[in-house]
Amino acid sequence: MKFVRFIMKNAALASVPKHIEHFSKFSPSPLSMKQFLDFGSINACEKTSFVFLRQELPVRLSNIMKEINLLPDKLLTTPSVQMVQGWYIQSLMEILEFLDRNPDDYKVLGQFVDALVTIRNRHNDVVPTMAQGIIEYKEAFPQDLVTNQNIQYFLDRFYMSRISIRMLINQHTLIFDGSANPVHPNTIGSIDPHCQVGDVVQDAFHSAKMLCDQYYLRSPDLILQEMSNKKNHPVSIVYVPSHLYHMLFELFKNAMRATIETHENSNNLPPIQVMVSLGDEDMSVKVMDKGGGVPFRRIENLFSYMYSTAPAPQIGEHTRPPLAGFGYGLPISRLYAKYFQGDLQLYSMEGHGTDAVIYLKALSTDSIERLPVYNKTALKNYKVSQEADDWCVPSKEPLDLSNFKGAK
Repeated sequence: MKFVRFIMKNAALASVPKHIEHFSKFSPSPLSMKQFLDFGSINACEKTSFVFLRQELPVRLSNIMKEINLLPDKLLTTPSVQMVQGWYIQSLMEILEFLDRNPDDYKVLGQFVDALVTIRNRHNDVVPTMAQGIIEYKEAFPQDLVTNQNIQYFLDRFYMSRISIRMLINQHTLIFDGSANPVHPNTIGSIDPHCQVGDVVQDAFHSAKMLCDQYYLRSPDLILQEMSNKKNHPVSIVYVPSHLYHMLFELFKNAMRATIETHENSNNLPPIQVMVSLGDEDMSVKVMDKGGGVPFRRIENLFSYMYSTAPAPQIGEHTRPPLAGFGYGLPISRLYAKYFQGDLQLYSMEGHGTDAVIYLKALSTDSIERLPVYNKTALKNYKVSQEADDWCVPSKEPLDLSNFKGAK
């Protein structure tokens, strides 16, 4: 029996490239926050969700798996990236087993929920494992600008794809596991139809404050201000609280670290100010610190996966969560903002401090998934070659004008 299973597993593995080729020909189907909400609250039907996901998940997985193979061979062969690739192949195979199963069979629906939970748990460490792969690659091989740009392009798309896959899995498993969320009974899956932005700000701030107190034995205070066209009403939107929390927690960690390190000789720390504003189109959260700021030329580096100001932690370290780690906090926070058509921007004044602004859509109909698709345009981005710049590159050394003096 074991031998038969071994033969069948190897046959299934051999057919994986064919399945990836097939499903990557389809474009993912982006959903709006309103569609997620309507389906989860009004039209919730496990059979419909099952039929959609068994087609949509292989499409999203295959689109990004095609792009993994476009990475430099030296990066692809690192043990960590090989491990991530193995997880994706295994997850794809497990979903494909449901392609021909009967959606009217409740046993099948239950097995599908179990399979999704297994897949979600398997992918829990995708971000740090991929980060470890980048570290292995950087330590072993010299860097060049074009390869770094390709890796940045890929990782933005790869992590965005991962956010979207987890969103689909979470919605299905949370809605159809048969129990309400005891902490947030009004949520629809992972979505809160009345997400109180100020409450999430407070939660994220206090979590970062606890971490900061552990490290530095002190932390700055928070000043929170909310503005809305509905006076005396706290700002609320349809959103995924865990996504907003992730972004804010990262911004607070950075702001606290900068504030304390800039004012280490002062008895009084300037507070971190947060302004929440709800308009007709946007809901914006501005986090302002007086942590000394960063030079303008370094702003873009803060969103680069190939660059981190903090020493990289080792995977498996049984230590307290660091205030800084792989340097992925900001780039992934920006992806969370962009996932539903928002953004995250930094505005820094060196010598003073930094303002970080999270922009989200105010309307659930405008909050539509932003999904990577594998096509000729994507392919072209991996084939960019390094050409001469059409702007002069300033010399790092002062120009010696004595060479140009006229002859006497």
